[in-house]
Amino acid sequence: MVKRMKTDKKKRPIAVSVIAVAIVVLFLIRLYQVYKPLFLNNYFRGGITGPFFTGWHLTALGGTLLSTATYLVLSLAGIFVLIGFLRLHRWSWVLLMAWTGVSLLISLVDYFYSHPNYVVMASNVIIAFALNITDVQRIYGIRRDDGSPL
Repeated sequence: MVKRMKTDKKKRPIAVSVIAVAIVVLFLIRLYQVYKPLFLNNYFRGGITGPFFTGWHLTALGGTLLSTATYLVLSLAGIFVLIGFLRLHRWSWVLLMAWTGVSLLISLVDYFYSHPNYVVMASNVIIAFALNITDVQRIYGIRRDDGSPL
């Protein structure tokens, strides 16, 4: 029987898996937000016709396409961050923390002024709390408790 050699890999805390699941949930929600207005306005059946702008203002079609394009970029960025996060890159922790803060701010504005999305809010809160766990910060090189510089 061949013995396994010990590897010097970093062990992932369970919080990393929780964050990954929350990112996947946000990805699925963003994909739903991409396709929902396109289906409601029958753009898949009838095609995209008409102007996007009237003067300096967006038309209803232009606003719909802008929002779906924004959600598509957000969902693709989420997958990009997820890959970096699972590979334990430091930049992905920093980017995910900034992205979560901005997303929480937008969710709070939606909560007070329009229709809140509670699943997005809950996912962002879970991600924010899990990113601030000491073990997660250590594995990504954000925090060192021995007093040495980063």
